[in-house]
Amino acid sequence: MGERGRLRVYLGAAPGVGKTFAMLDEGHRRRERGTDVVAGVVETHGRRRTAEAVGDLEVLPRRVVEHRGGRFTELDLDALLARRPDVALVDELAHTNAPGSRNAKRWQDVEELLDAGVDVVTTLNVQHLESLNDVVQQVTGVRQRETVPDRVVRAADQIELVDMSPESLRRRLAHGNVYAPEKVDAALASWFRVGNLSALREVALLWLADRVDESVQRYREQHDIDGTWPARERVVVAVTGGPEGEALIRRAARIANRAGGGDLLAVHVSPSDGLRSGTPDRTAEQRRLVEELGGSWHSVVGERVADALLEFARAENATQLVLGVSRHGRWSSFVGGSGVGQEVSRRSGDVDVHMVTHDQAARRRALPPLTGGLTPRRRLAGAVLAAVLLPLLTLALLASRGTLDFTSEVLGYLLVVLAVALVGGAWPAAAAAVVSALAINWWFTPPTGSLAIKSPSDVASLLVFLAVAVAVSALVDLAARTTRRAARAGAEAETLTVLAASVLRGDDAMTALVERARETFGQQAVSLLRHDGVPGGPPGEWRVVACSGESPCSAPGQGDAEADIPPDAVLVQRGRQLRQSDLPLLRAYASHAAALLQRADLAREAGQTAPLAAAAQMRSALLNAVSHDLRTPLAAARAAVSSLRSDDVEWSPEAADDLLRTADESLDRLSRLVVDLLDMSRVQAGAVTATSRPVGWDEVVPQALRELGAEADGVRTHGLDETAPVAADPVLLQRVVVNLVSNALRHGGGSTPLVAASELGDRVELRVVDTGPGVPAGAAGRVFEPFQRLGDEQRGGPQGVGLGLALSRGLVEAMHGTLELEDTPGGGATTVVRLPAAGPSPSATDEDDEDVPAAG
Repeated sequence: MGERGRLRVYLGAAPGVGKTFAMLDEGHRRRERGTDVVAGVVETHGRRRTAEAVGDLEVLPRRVVEHRGGRFTELDLDALLARRPDVALVDELAHTNAPGSRNAKRWQDVEELLDAGVDVVTTLNVQHLESLNDVVQQVTGVRQRETVPDRVVRAADQIELVDMSPESLRRRLAHGNVYAPEKVDAALASWFRVGNLSALREVALLWLADRVDESVQRYREQHDIDGTWPARERVVVAVTGGPEGEALIRRAARIANRAGGGDLLAVHVSPSDGLRSGTPDRTAEQRRLVEELGGSWHSVVGERVADALLEFARAENATQLVLGVSRHGRWSSFVGGSGVGQEVSRRSGDVDVHMVTHDQAARRRALPPLTGGLTPRRRLAGAVLAAVLLPLLTLALLASRGTLDFTSEVLGYLLVVLAVALVGGAWPAAAAAVVSALAINWWFTPPTGSLAIKSPSDVASLLVFLAVAVAVSALVDLAARTTRRAARAGAEAETLTVLAASVLRGDDAMTALVERARETFGQQAVSLLRHDGVPGGPPGEWRVVACSGESPCSAPGQGDAEADIPPDAVLVQRGRQLRQSDLPLLRAYASHAAALLQRADLAREAGQTAPLAAAAQMRSALLNAVSHDLRTPLAAARAAVSSLRSDDVEWSPEAADDLLRTADESLDRLSRLVVDLLDMSRVQAGAVTATSRPVGWDEVVPQALRELGAEADGVRTHGLDETAPVAADPVLLQRVVVNLVSNALRHGGGSTPLVAASELGDRVELRVVDTGPGVPAGAAGRVFEPFQRLGDEQRGGPQGVGLGLALSRGLVEAMHGTLELEDTPGGGATTVVRLPAAGPSPSATDEDDEDVPAAG
């Protein structure tokens, strides 16, 4: 097999940015340099400028595939392999081939071309990358059916991002350079919103930055480069879960921020024996702090902390490393060797190391407790074993005196000490070592029968024996203590994992917590209590939030163990007293309970605040309406009637008719406002009942325009009879259309509104478009508030006057739809009604058009 071809990918941040143009330009450049270039497939989507960009490039005829009575054209892979050009241009890498093709996906065709030694230049939009499918769906609301595995794109020899600012891309769409005119409005309102396009640009840049990082890392590995390349500041902070962690993290974050937005990475090194060095609740708090400061948390396992830190820092291409000053004193550092900070500083090379002092540095530590990892029963057994074996061994050695040398006698006593250490641990073994040394000195070291030692070599032998015996005893005891700690750490981790799984499965969080706590500690009952009044009040003010078991406690002090949950809760257990080693796990449960209580408080406060705020806003708006909107037409009607009834003026028939018309119009306006107020109150109370049936826009919109009368003359319509019917109440829907068209006529700046219908997936949309002054910046969210007046009618202000839009949104939502406001490209405002479709669309759409994302 010959050399594999090279792949160049033009990655588009969004459809329409010009990736196909970039591919064709590359083809022209290479052909001008004498390269044999063939366009295998170019998707023009009917765009004249794209077709013109092909120019005089050689274009391979497409292969026709027939499937279920339809005819599809696809890349002729066999013909392209037979032609075997130097470079093949293959557009839209994510395209799905028609059934009956050799490969299901076009990227598989490209793989065959590369294997055959043909260089390929192709295009791809970022939303079609497999790893970004979920991200793009969250941003745009659309899940892409056609995706390309990331490995295919990452293996490309060259990737070039084709980008464009959101505003420029939206102008291209508005000018008709990307989609057909009937698709522009739907595209601008769904996929091509400014927020969507900005997010897609960021996603594309981040994905490409990761790929660049991989390339840099691969280059450094290939060339055995261990040094740091400070392309950007990357600050690594080492945390142990100790009390100094928060200060270190904040200091590292400040260093990263001063470096112009550098990366913050927190690394927690766990010993390879599985034992943690910090409490789980404190470690969790430090992890949350890192994430709040915009950093990332990493956990690594290593036998030596210094080695693990340096390996991580070099692997992440870190430029700075932040460590805390050791909490051990000088004597501990002298006995244990150089500290982690000193060793890391000595071996860091070109990574800058910051040693940060803190209030925990060099604090004195208490001596280890007399009790170790073994149970009292094991220690008693060791003492008994020493009391039995030492006399027996001494008698046996005295009986065989003269047959064994001094070294053999010493080794016999050492064997007994080792047996005692294995059974009883350090303290019985240490006592046995001392007794053994005295026995050797009295009975087997000249002069016998005395504690005096004649030979210096015998002194040395006894000292060595005593040191070895004590060291072996300490090591055995340490191993036992470490084994028990490791087992307990594993049990605690498993317990917390079960607790988290219970909540994730959908169990009630509070109930799951107390139930797991009761099972974990083997208690009769566990209660989560909360104080309803002032903290520290009488016991009667405590209430049970959640409980498990028989006869749970109803107040603190009634149980055998409890953990405070500041500021007003406590976790109480009844059944048995807890050991000191159980308290850290109990505090972890308390921390979990505190988080659950805080979340419940926030949810309750949000639920209580929302109705109050809505009621207050409604009362204020109603006062404004009564004081202005109701008073104005009432005053006009009253003035007209009073004038007609006046005996001081003799009115001409024309003047009287004008006054009667003014009174009639004012009363009509007053009547409409009262109806709107009543309808708005029904919407606010949730009392609007919509009778849903299939209704077409071609039925509702003409009736609404007739209701508006001569005011609606000249209103343009488009696509009303080309969409599926919607599931809606025709009376309410007609009311909505009347309000929206009336607003567009009133505030459209003299332009003629457009009412256009379109279909997107399972939704049908109606857009009322005007090209007036539009909505002021930052006011789009307020136009749907009741009684909102963002402009003055006489001055041709923007939309959002009175109750029209607020009432319309309430009616649309009652029909399970949405009403939104968007900017009209080129100026103006567009209101969009989205309702669920009641049946299939009569017009087929090309769902396989890769550059027209389905906005469903």
